[in-house]
Amino acid sequence: MFIDRVSISIKAGNGGNGCISFFRAKYITSGGPDGGDGGRGGDVVLVADEGINNLIDFRYHRKFKAEPGADGSKRNCSGKSGEDLIVKVPVGTVVREETSGKVMADFTRPGETKILARGGKGGRGNQHFATSTRQAPRYAEPGKPTREYNVTLELKLIADAGLIGFPNAGKSSLLSMATNANPKIANYHFTTLSPNLGVVRNRRGADFVIADIPGLIEGASQGAGLGYEFLRHIERTRALVHVVDASGLEGEDPVEAIRKVNDELRQYNPGLMAKPMVIAANKMDLPDAQENIGRIRQAYEPEGYTVFPVSAATGEGIEALLEGVAVILADCPPVVTFDEDFDEFAEMPDDKDAPISVFVNGDGDFCVEGPGIERMLGYTSIDTEKGFAFFQRYLRERGIIAELEALGIQEGDMVKLYNLTFEYLK
Repeated sequence: MFIDRVSISIKAGNGGNGCISFFRAKYITSGGPDGGDGGRGGDVVLVADEGINNLIDFRYHRKFKAEPGADGSKRNCSGKSGEDLIVKVPVGTVVREETSGKVMADFTRPGETKILARGGKGGRGNQHFATSTRQAPRYAEPGKPTREYNVTLELKLIADAGLIGFPNAGKSSLLSMATNANPKIANYHFTTLSPNLGVVRNRRGADFVIADIPGLIEGASQGAGLGYEFLRHIERTRALVHVVDASGLEGEDPVEAIRKVNDELRQYNPGLMAKPMVIAANKMDLPDAQENIGRIRQAYEPEGYTVFPVSAATGEGIEALLEGVAVILADCPPVVTFDEDFDEFAEMPDDKDAPISVFVNGDGDFCVEGPGIERMLGYTSIDTEKGFAFFQRYLRERGIIAELEALGIQEGDMVKLYNLTFEYLK
């Protein structure tokens, strides 16, 4: 089974929490803080592996989560960092963030790696919060959490030239004659259910890879037939070989067949029509082919297409076709790549830059929300006098008290900070 598009979820490991600890030893009654830092969470790393040719391994394994960092411990011991999660994908895979559709990574070379999601930073232990006036801090920093992302993996085969055309045009037969590939060949529509690749050994230049793209039909760009499922593979090819049944025995006029397939390419992605294209008029050994080859040339050579009469059954004209494709490839740009335009996944915003919302809810209570507030509540011991004083100072330095006063807060009004509720006192 050939799978070339799947959706998965990825999540890097959360950072470990910092430790709250104080040094204790015989004859030492007032040891200083010695809480260690939390370990860093593991990354989710994708690697392009040339030994994989489709995405079938992801059909039943959809969730990928890296190991979180371990919590810090006493004696200034830092927690162990989480192990990175290595995920292997085929060469040619494009990774998109599912919600926005933006490209997170594009793998075009074997061994290429990309950190798709970075692990969270470990929290600092209480040893870092000791000052000359605060020698016994009873709070530590929690580890930085990470977000879970839903991403789409799309495999776009990397081939130098792609064979396109209606079903039964003879693409698979042509591939088998031109390369060492052994695709399934039969006299019925949609014999080819997945793309096939073959290498052309070019005696007059560099070898090149050619792909047999499963047959398109009219309406493929709107999802009809099998063509839509594999149109994405044409995007990677540097040149196109339009294979048409020149005999017309399948009931489709070859001139119209070429036009219909080109229309489908144009509707799916107008950029596909900018690729260099030659026309392989196949089945020249059959009746009516000689008459139709003239019509094909008359219709498409004025548009700049070169027409090669070939017969996959007898091998006639195949060498000339391959030489023509090789000449075109020599002047073609490299394999199409997709620019990465999604980078928000790498790091969560720092708390100092994260916005804080101050508002009045429907019950008339004053509410304060934001990542910085949530984080501060996570590592401040507000049940102690020093911890509460530290938290009050944070609210004042961030301008939260000023915003509450601007909203008209009065002494005795209630203030809600997530699960914490307290009475406002001047």
